[in-house]
Amino acid sequence: MEKKILITNETGLHARPASTFVNEAGKYESDVEITFGEKTVNAKSIMGLMSLGISQDSKITIRTKGEDEEEALNGLLAFVEKNINKEH
Repeated sequence: MEKKILITNETGLHARPASTFVNEAGKYESDVEITFGEKTVNAKSIMGLMSLGISQDSKITIRTKGEDEEEALNGLLAFVEKNINKEH
């Protein structure tokens, strides 16, 4: 399963927001990947996520695969909206 989402946080997905996302992704059994541009990384890896250089107003794709993929995708989308995009 996959879905695109716009990152509106003014710092993008760097440092603390990336760390909180990795922690949230780690709560799910499914594999979680983020694609930005031409690059796809394991979203449970802080170094991988940071390497994407996701800035404000970037559109990313969150992809989940595994036994709880639907729950993981919906949970991570909600997490981004509530905890990352709302930060200022």
